[in-house]
Amino acid sequence: MTEPLIVGAMVRTLGAYPSGWRQPGAHRDPAADADILRHIAREGEDAGLDYLFFGDWLATGPDLEFRDPYLLARIDPVSAVLFLAGITSRIGLIATVNTTYADPYTTARSLASLDVLTRGRAGINLVTGAEPRAAGNHGRDAHADNETRYDRAEEFVEALRRLWDSWDEDAWIADAERGVLIDPEGLRAADLHGAQVRVTGPLNVARPPQGRIPIVHAGTSTRSRALAATEADLALTAAPTLADGIATRRLLRDIAAEAGRSPDALKVIAPVLPVVADTDAAAHRIVERLLALVPLAEGHQPSRTAFPPNRTVAALADALDVAADDPLRAVAFDAPVTAAEAARLGERGAALIERLARIAGLHVSGLHVSGAGRGEPLTWRHLVAAHAVPAAFVVGDARTIADHFETWRDEGAADGFNVLSAFQPAQFEAFTRLAVPELRRRGLVRDAGEREGATLRDRLGISSYVDA
Repeated sequence: MTEPLIVGAMVRTLGAYPSGWRQPGAHRDPAADADILRHIAREGEDAGLDYLFFGDWLATGPDLEFRDPYLLARIDPVSAVLFLAGITSRIGLIATVNTTYADPYTTARSLASLDVLTRGRAGINLVTGAEPRAAGNHGRDAHADNETRYDRAEEFVEALRRLWDSWDEDAWIADAERGVLIDPEGLRAADLHGAQVRVTGPLNVARPPQGRIPIVHAGTSTRSRALAATEADLALTAAPTLADGIATRRLLRDIAAEAGRSPDALKVIAPVLPVVADTDAAAHRIVERLLALVPLAEGHQPSRTAFPPNRTVAALADALDVAADDPLRAVAFDAPVTAAEAARLGERGAALIERLARIAGLHVSGLHVSGAGRGEPLTWRHLVAAHAVPAAFVVGDARTIADHFETWRDEGAADGFNVLSAFQPAQFEAFTRLAVPELRRRGLVRDAGEREGATLRDRLGISSYVDA
């Protein structure tokens, strides 16, 4: 029997699409994140999702307003999962920690504490960082190079595991009659003296219920994939197509096997941004509005800083290799794209037009495009926004979303999905209330109450310990 999918939510309170916060009723105030986090946790747990996942970014700046608004101001991920620990009872809680700047002892202690407090629902996503501004925020002159960061990350993992193994399972005796609280032989030091990480231990937290807390890692570099395949329980990928997903999962499993690890011990998780509604047409209208609300250069105030340079028709024309003297470069953002203009955009332009027909139902008058319905006409605004702000949209009703999940599982592209929501709370509710019941009906996910009392490791279907 094929295993059900692992399905978790990647939580971004301001939404995962840059214009999502502009939707009517969308959450848009980071100071009120406590309320939306409670709501997301309740929705996710009631739906039977396997975990809530909190990413991180260790700096901010005005450029993020247009590129990734959710990064401007966000709750520290360890604080977020500890906050939710007391108001959830079943769902896993995964926090991101940057190994380049974090202290391994503090990290091991925080996550072990979370695991104890939640009876085994903690997980940790380890990243090495890609934001140069983080260096200055941590008293350093420059961000470390890739090789140095991954050398440290590998030692960081070893430190975590040694610290979590500080206590034997039977070291805590608590025999009041004999006056014996612990077996000192069951408490050991970490004694790691690496080139990047040094820690003595032992850890002053009880043994985590899961033993070793599940580790998550994502990345595309050779070192990153090696770390994910050999050390992680979940490997997060960013494959844009089904073929890419199949190839990436196969590569990661091959690396795991070459390292002497069972490939089945590694679960490969793909990101997905479902836009869900009662009908495909209604979902298309949501995407059309998201694209229309992306800030573009037209009407932009010159006094505002850090506006992206790729949000103009001229930038789109450059990307599509349109001739420098072509009148297309001077068209108005809100003018409909004509069939004659579409013909001058080349193969990449045709692919972009076809994608917009598929995800937003937009059409070009006089041009037959597979997937185009009777929705709004395609404008240059739509084209520029879709090119400048791409997203892994899967758009439609519950059956359309379930078809995508089922295809990726059956074709060997993913063992599960990290679900992003374009805006909160409406799109997360649409996924949990419309798509999840359809996934459950098909046997793609487990019943909500099937794993009452299960640890996160149990929910993920991974062994108690990562293979040596």
